[in-house]
Amino acid sequence: MSTSPSDRPAVDPSAARELFVARLRAELHMGEERTQEVSDARRAYREAACLLGRFDPQWLRLPSEVAATGGAVLELVDDCTTMGMQDQAGWSLKSDVRDRTLRGLAGPEAARRVLECHLDQLPAEPGPERFCLAYLSGRPPATDRLTTDELADALQAVLWLSRVPGTTGLPDTAELQLTLERARLLDPLERLVRWPFQGRTRELAELRDYVLLPGGAPAAGAQPDGRPQRPTPVPPLVVHGPGGMGKTTLLAKFVLDSIHDPAGCFPFAYIDFERPTLSIQEPVTLIAEAARQLGIQFPAHRAELDALAHECQQAARSQREGQERVSQLHELATTRAVLGRRSSQQFQSLAAGRETDLIRRLADVLRRAVADKKDGEHPEDPPFALVVDSFEEAQYRGSPVVGRMVAIYLSFQSIYPRMRLIVSGRAPVEHPAKTVASLDIELGELDPEAAVGLLTSCGVTDPEVARALADRVGGHPLSLKLAARAATLAGREAERTCELIRSLPERRHQVFRRVDQLLVQGILYDRILSHIGNEEVRRLAHPGLVLRVLTPEIIKEVLAEPCGLRVATPAAARALFEEFSRLDLVEPARPDSVRYRSDVRAIMLRLPGGDRTAVMRAVERRAVEHYAARDGLEARAEEIYHRLRLDENPRSVEERWLPGVERFLAGAQQDMTPRAAGLLTARLGGGTPDQVAAGADQEDWERIAAREVEDLLAQGYAQAAFERLGRRQPWTPCSPLHALLAESLHRLGRQEEARRATADAIDTAERAGCGERRLELLLLSARLSEEAGDLANAGRALRVAEDVAVALGQDLEAMGALLARARLTAGADGADLEADQQLAERLRLLPDTVLADQPVLVRAVASQIYDRAPGALDHALEVVGLPADDETLDTLGAAMRRATSRQPALLGRVMEILDEAAGPSRQPAGGAPTGIAGILRLARDRGTLDTLARRLLAVPDKSGEIVAGVAAAMGVGTGAPTAARAASGPEHDSRTHDSRTQEEGSGPAGPEER
Repeated sequence: MSTSPSDRPAVDPSAARELFVARLRAELHMGEERTQEVSDARRAYREAACLLGRFDPQWLRLPSEVAATGGAVLELVDDCTTMGMQDQAGWSLKSDVRDRTLRGLAGPEAARRVLECHLDQLPAEPGPERFCLAYLSGRPPATDRLTTDELADALQAVLWLSRVPGTTGLPDTAELQLTLERARLLDPLERLVRWPFQGRTRELAELRDYVLLPGGAPAAGAQPDGRPQRPTPVPPLVVHGPGGMGKTTLLAKFVLDSIHDPAGCFPFAYIDFERPTLSIQEPVTLIAEAARQLGIQFPAHRAELDALAHECQQAARSQREGQERVSQLHELATTRAVLGRRSSQQFQSLAAGRETDLIRRLADVLRRAVADKKDGEHPEDPPFALVVDSFEEAQYRGSPVVGRMVAIYLSFQSIYPRMRLIVSGRAPVEHPAKTVASLDIELGELDPEAAVGLLTSCGVTDPEVARALADRVGGHPLSLKLAARAATLAGREAERTCELIRSLPERRHQVFRRVDQLLVQGILYDRILSHIGNEEVRRLAHPGLVLRVLTPEIIKEVLAEPCGLRVATPAAARALFEEFSRLDLVEPARPDSVRYRSDVRAIMLRLPGGDRTAVMRAVERRAVEHYAARDGLEARAEEIYHRLRLDENPRSVEERWLPGVERFLAGAQQDMTPRAAGLLTARLGGGTPDQVAAGADQEDWERIAAREVEDLLAQGYAQAAFERLGRRQPWTPCSPLHALLAESLHRLGRQEEARRATADAIDTAERAGCGERRLELLLLSARLSEEAGDLANAGRALRVAEDVAVALGQDLEAMGALLARARLTAGADGADLEADQQLAERLRLLPDTVLADQPVLVRAVASQIYDRAPGALDHALEVVGLPADDETLDTLGAAMRRATSRQPALLGRVMEILDEAAGPSRQPAGGAPTGIAGILRLARDRGTLDTLARRLLAVPDKSGEIVAGVAAAMGVGTGAPTAARAASGPEHDSRTHDSRTQEEGSGPAGPEER
């Protein structure tokens, strides 16, 4: 019979669909029946597996069986998930199956029997199975002696056994959960002091005095009569010292000692900015983490603190949006001088205000939590130690983070005076926000006794050898650990140990101590490398230090030949890579790649290469060739890295820069000469050591200084910014410092000087052909003229700027100049419509891909022209969408509340749009618009906010308030005039400002209602 398509009978589509639905329904119904009908064998195997975290179905047996039959493979195939790698996969019961099975067990005796028949298959180390057996056998473990992992296993065991009918004698689940959380809180600190702690007695005492005494340490700020109390506020304490000196370990030891001392225990928060969930550029994440940790220490206030931590995370999200807006406005010359600097100052002010509000609330919760625990013997408040680690990145002159951290600790102390801030980082830097000088503890070398103790704890068992090594190496903890490693590799042969000691230089005067330490560390690493067993790997090890990542391909194409090795095939490269991967000097980077440990490279790259210098430079040249031939941002970043390491001209290297390489080059400055590090710092931002600043090219130094000045101006410190500008002059013609000098003069009230400086800089930039800098200066000149009342001159400057941008072929720059001109004439009597019309035309004609590169500018333009260019808002919503920060939602929500309050007929339509945007997960809120702020946030989280806004544009609102609200939300943070209009409404009716009731939503009030 033919089965070709032409021979098949025609099938009615509707009949086929009905047949499919019927069969699907039948299959689903049969599936339900099957889940209810469990065979005895299947139930027995489920019971055998229900207290096993993981098992091999081939070896799972029933209590009644003498040996495993493998029957579990077929019986449990639908009840389990697989765990682990494919070659070592195990099975585990699905959670719902496990839960039903546990509840169906006959009792604790049946649970014990199924465990005992699998004793030979249980892992040797503790696990939930062994804890289950201990509880069922009447031998419960002492929870105060369990490690963090063991507590997690014990909690899992208790959760399982609590479902078994008739089981008694189990610890309270909530108490065990809290014990586990406390252990996890301390776990990072415990790991830091897993080696015996040596020395630092004086430093520990200073930390205790600072925290425990009511006024801090009496040595710093004591009264003339010797009283320990110091005036409020108590300054922060900065622990600083060279890398590897043990700052983090000292702080961990101090916190742990305090916690374990009943007489000196106090609440604390340990904030390590190297953790991926924390951002040093977002101090609000510090508040969130402090709230989380305090919630563990004060369980009665856990819900309130967790809610506060969640609010901090939401604030962090909003701040990221605001910071991105600031960054975009600084990218274009025609938005930098006006919109960019205004938005910077507004952002820093709002961020600091939000953070101080949140930290005050956190301090208030702490104050109440402490009061709940007070007794008659200890009526005073205990200290609270906020310990901040890895703060180096934010410690530079003018850092906004430092300014906001100062505001945070002052606000906290104002509510909870015994708050103490301890920071680990660089030596204290000056900052205009500081009202009192920081205290500091500088970590030096360990004393001889502690140095010997550290060597002994690291495996140097011979006391004489330990003393001899300590005498040569000194008290630097990292050097001592390297010496211990080298001595251990030398073995017990006296001659080899003596040779190691003789190879180390004798210690010299203090002024040479740092040089000696570098030399000692280099010698010790050479000793360690010399003990690599495989000769080929040993030849690769030292030159390979210049590479940031090693793969089989890199070994073959880059590293082998300069090291005198012939690696002909990928298989040979793979074999070398496998050997290399086993060294304890490297760590995994990603699949099929390793990297040297950061402490190894940090030391070795600072040392002269000796006879290996030529080899190492040859490796770097081949690395440049290798990465230059490859696509992608990471390859380009590696190429740039090695070009800079080869000390190529920063200007030629900069030509290879691509947007996006920054994240691959973060922290690479430490591997560079000051000149090369200057380019990276100019590009990446952050602090600049004086040595780097002094060695940077003039152009890079100017960009570094410009960033510091921008930061100072954003925080409102015009005088400090002006003083920072008075260095390394004359500046290059295209320097960003010319505009910043005029800006600083203007903010200091020296307007005429500012206008002259701007005019001179415009002429200089024009003669030098600095088109972008000329644009920025023209926009600044227009703003200064406008503020002086000279609108004619301002208009001329903006028209020239537009012509310059068009001549440069910069469409977005021209749009920025045109936007400034439109805003200049917006409030003038008889203002012409030319600028708005040209803006609308540019917005219509420019490709969406071009517009998408500058969302903030597009939003500002649409917000400016929305009432003269129908479709501009909808186009902007389609291409770039609304901003996602809280201020945007507050602005939009306020406009919606006003419109529906004045026109109740709109309420149904608006609520329909809100309901659809929020989706089915939103709980019914009642008939009135009671949760606009919350619904808008939910729409933002669901990704439906832009669709919601576009639908609002179609609402038949005769007053135009809703459209104006969308426009105002679109222009948030850009100084858009629609924000002011939307805030008061078209009728400027101030009575609406106070009309919001508690039922109108739990979100923050809109700007008009604050």
